[in-house]
Amino acid sequence: MEIKSDIQIAQEATPEKISVIAERAGIDEKYVEYYGNYKAKVDYNILEEKKDTPDGKLILVTAITPTPAGEGKTTTTVGLADGMKKIDKKTFVALREPSLGPVFGVKGGAAGGGYAQVVPMEDINLHFTGDFHAIGAANNLLAAMLDNHIQQGNALGIDVKKITWKRVVDMNDRQLRNIVDGLGGRMQGVPREDGFDITVASEIMAVLCLASDIDDLKARISRIVVGYTYDDKPVTAADLNAQGAMTALLKDALKPNLVQTLENNPAFVHGGPFANIAHGCNSIMATKMALKMADYVITEAGFGGDLGAEKFLDIKCRMAGLKPSAVVVVATVRALKHHGGVAKADLNKENLEALEKGLPNLLQHVDNMKNVYKLPVVVAINAFPTDTKAELDLVEAKCNELGVNVALSEVWAKGGEGGVALAKEVVRLCEEPNDFQFSYELDGTIEEKIEAIAKKVYRADGIQFTPAAQKEVERLTALGFDKMPICMAKTQYSFSDNPDLLGAPKGFTVTIRNVKVSAGAGFIVALTGEIMTMPGLPKVPAAEKIDVDSTGKISGLF
Repeated sequence: MEIKSDIQIAQEATPEKISVIAERAGIDEKYVEYYGNYKAKVDYNILEEKKDTPDGKLILVTAITPTPAGEGKTTTTVGLADGMKKIDKKTFVALREPSLGPVFGVKGGAAGGGYAQVVPMEDINLHFTGDFHAIGAANNLLAAMLDNHIQQGNALGIDVKKITWKRVVDMNDRQLRNIVDGLGGRMQGVPREDGFDITVASEIMAVLCLASDIDDLKARISRIVVGYTYDDKPVTAADLNAQGAMTALLKDALKPNLVQTLENNPAFVHGGPFANIAHGCNSIMATKMALKMADYVITEAGFGGDLGAEKFLDIKCRMAGLKPSAVVVVATVRALKHHGGVAKADLNKENLEALEKGLPNLLQHVDNMKNVYKLPVVVAINAFPTDTKAELDLVEAKCNELGVNVALSEVWAKGGEGGVALAKEVVRLCEEPNDFQFSYELDGTIEEKIEAIAKKVYRADGIQFTPAAQKEVERLTALGFDKMPICMAKTQYSFSDNPDLLGAPKGFTVTIRNVKVSAGAGFIVALTGEIMTMPGLPKVPAAEKIDVDSTGKISGLF
């Protein structure tokens, strides 16, 4: 039997016109802006019209700590929504947009997989509706205006050694991490050390995803700190009079993108990847819009529960006033065996001993959702043909000991039909009352909030700051930025800040090497370990396998 690639399955599907999807979702045509036949933007002014419509229930899909074996979080999110449709529940999906970095780098596409995908997957994975281009343009406009201000006399007294704003490009390009620019003489700019981040790490991405409307977007942009003066006063985008032009570049990007699943369920795909170095959630605008249009909204947050879910709950839900009804933690038997020490080549063989060793990773994520955040949880085992009954029984038994049910998810192979069992358990959990709480309160110090995340979520013994990070904490506290939530930048491969510590490590300390304020986004970023804000390409990039034929048909995109 031929196993079809994700892109083959997507290209063979027959999507409905996006106008039909919008109408079925209850979106008046006056709010729909078409980008061809199968994708559209939805004007955020619809939220004002629907402000008295009760919200549906919000379900978060997260996962165990990622491994090279794969977990299938987006696939499960999409398949769960299609499974809900099979049991006659009105459902909306709210996903994040893929970055070109991973698409051409290690991971390939990010629109789900198998028979649980959002389409058109080629568009979603490539330029889509241009949101990331707009974010990059707004970011780089601010960088250009900053350097131009210095070139034109530097009336604000900006210290070029204290500039914190970087340029961005939506590509994995390690060559740009650290550069020197402004060379070539007096008229070519002021020479200084500079660097690039990947676009999704830009504060503009976070601002776009956390903004409640266009006025809030402009206000947040105004507050962005780009550097400091010679006497250590922060310089903002408003000081450079950049906020109006930047908002103009982003006015369409702020509108959520409407697409559909393979089974014609509506889906918003809007902003927010990279939960290791950013907050890793789709936009508040898309989530709130979806909640007005469906009884159940299935959303995801990036990487494992220690990253995306922590930020979804502690940052996004706090800022947007959202309260999730249930959490799905996705795991695979193969990935758990990897956490138990099995090499990728040997993951297809039954190995109960390795599975037992890897299970604490899953159990810690489950325990965090259930006992730190006080939310109802179900574990979704993303099924592989190589899973044995003994292995599946062991996972179920261990989860049951924590009072959590397990549902086998077969959505990759069967689409919505393979998500019915999971859908039924999610509906059941949504009817349970919950006492959702955050892992820390905002009135603590910066150090106390970082320590709370490290100890409660990662299970670290404690934290330590480098002297430079400690100095920055003191500066940000003196400037009044200390009452913001924390956005941890940490490796996705471990609960710790060391990517080699798999499973559920104990006896470690998290090192904070730098902190910086994202005043527009409204959080403090804490950089741990060796985390990079500009990834590099692997030895054999996914880009080498991507091609297009004479008819314009793309191949190799996962």
